Amino acid sequence: MPTPKARILYVEDDINLGFVTKDNLELAHFQVEHHINGVAAWEAFNRQPFDLCILDVMLPGSDGFELAQRIRQTDNHVPILFLSALADKDNRLQGLRLGGDDYLTKPFSIEELLLKIGVFLRRCQQRPEASPSGSIVQIGHYLFDRQNLKIQSHNHVETLTHREAEVLSYLLERRNTLVRRDEILKAIWGDNDYFMGRSLDVFISRLRKRLRHDPSIRIENMHGIGFRFSF
Repeated sequence: MPTPKARILYVEDDINLGFVTKDNLELAHFQVEHHINGVAAWEAFNRQPFDLCILDVMLPGSDGFELAQRIRQTDNHVPILFLSALADKDNRLQGLRLGGDDYLTKPFSIEELLLKIGVFLRRCQQRPEASPSGSIVQIGHYLFDRQNLKIQSHNHVETLTHREAEVLSYLLERRNTLVRRDEILKAIWGDNDYFMGRSLDVFISRLRKRLRHDPSIRIENMHGIGFRFSF
């Protein structure tokens, strides 16, 4: 079970669903702050730190996508999990492009939600404040701090999300090797289906953008097979 006092920001405008979900999360020993609109949630986020954010997409005042963008502008570490009735692939991929780490569609099971929360929080707890020297790796012109989820080129530093860092680490460990899509999906997402495959494509695009200032770094897409990372 994750750290008992982990704080969760939960944003859901359906009062009944919000009550039931919050109750179950508290039974699992989380501290949950529940809000029914994006404006109040953003104010709460700025008042105190949270270990994880669970956002509905369709919200009054400021929707979940807009809220996620604001959160990512100030904090690239905190995991963001979307819960939404918008099940079509365009909305799911939009959530990931805006900085979300995962996306669950309604109706969802509490067991699956708790499993995903546990995975993200364990990863956060494994990240120490200071990096051992062995965790910093040279990638072309960049320094990749795997422990603190940062990449640096000259004086410019960017912070990766947990999932971006996971995908980059996985490819880095298999540099110059064709890595199959299903292998990456099973290792990082735990399964292989259509939406997870599209999610992987989103994170690959995000990494290409992060590393775009060094043209020697390439993440080649071998159509229908996988990716080759080289520099």
